[in-house]
Amino acid sequence: MVLAFWLSLFLVFYTFFGYGILLFALVRIRIMLKGKRAIPELGAAWPTLTLIVAAYNEEAWIREKISNTLQLDYPADKIHYVFVTDGSSDSTPDIIAEFPQIRLMHEPARNGKIAAMERAMKTIDTEVVVFTDANTTLNKMALKNIARHYADPTVGAVSGEKRVQIEEVSDATAGEGFYWKYESKLKTWDSELYSVVGAAGELFSVRTSLYEPVEPDTILDDFMISMLIAKKGYRIIYEPAAYASETGSENIGEELKRKIRIAAGGIQSIVRLRSLLIPYPYFVLSFQYVSHRVLRWTITPFLMIAAVIMNWIILGKTNETIYTVVFALQLLFYIAAYAGWRMEKSKVRIKALFIPYYFCMMNYAVMAGIKRYLQKNQAVTWEKAKRKQ
Repeated sequence: MVLAFWLSLFLVFYTFFGYGILLFALVRIRIMLKGKRAIPELGAAWPTLTLIVAAYNEEAWIREKISNTLQLDYPADKIHYVFVTDGSSDSTPDIIAEFPQIRLMHEPARNGKIAAMERAMKTIDTEVVVFTDANTTLNKMALKNIARHYADPTVGAVSGEKRVQIEEVSDATAGEGFYWKYESKLKTWDSELYSVVGAAGELFSVRTSLYEPVEPDTILDDFMISMLIAKKGYRIIYEPAAYASETGSENIGEELKRKIRIAAGGIQSIVRLRSLLIPYPYFVLSFQYVSHRVLRWTITPFLMIAAVIMNWIILGKTNETIYTVVFALQLLFYIAAYAGWRMEKSKVRIKALFIPYYFCMMNYAVMAGIKRYLQKNQAVTWEKAKRKQ
């Protein structure tokens, strides 16, 4: 049991912190041996590009999205805009129709985002496709900062950065902003070492010739589309100079809903990308994938619970100080998380407690997501999480 306890603690630590430490070290070693990866300069030979936005009942955001989109810096003769509004029952399609620069694709039936994207992809003939969500705004140079990477023939996809706008006086969703800042740093190092493991749907792009349709019931379409390209031997680049900004979840309940869906999609992705669990022939990619994604989406939340239980049992059999200290630290962390939950309920804003609370919520979401996936309760046409206005 002692061995199982320490192994559990090690894997929990490795999943959330150890991998970051190891990754940083590996990147430093790579830079010393081969130099920092070159970033293509902003040049004149821009690839042709189509920006696709899938929007479902987004009348509250769509004008802002259109305004932001049309102000992006990219050669006018090399860019096309496609907005797909399948199933929308509000005024979203009518608003988009007011702008002749944008090609509107709409049909009354709601078959889900994947079906909408696939319908749009069948009409695309540009070299690069950029996908972005309707409720995000992009920085002006986002498209150029993405497109320049396609000068490298080994690059198959480019992911932008997700930035969560957190109010100065916030609630427990402040943990979302902290989480994404940490994720951004890990993705930067992943990209420098070899490849990012999956792209976020807020802003990502693919080389059109490498695009492969995903199964209609896919939950994490952005992740799967990009990873199928990585499986072909192409790199996914992370470009933090291209970013999509969005407000945080309306409340912790909305964020939990989103996390459970992601967790269910994570298990589905692991099943469908099971060949990546075998190191050969994807040694570095498999190492990154298992370390950054698979452990988080599978055993780690359960190991957190097991570590507390085993620690308690071991304490009943030994007086060694180390086990008392470790147990006390675990207990203190979970007390802080509980206090954060109570503060959230009472509308008391203490950010220091929201981080452990958010961390525990994330891991609970993984367990709930696994259950949802096994019970096949996740619909493709899900109800999106509400964001702060």
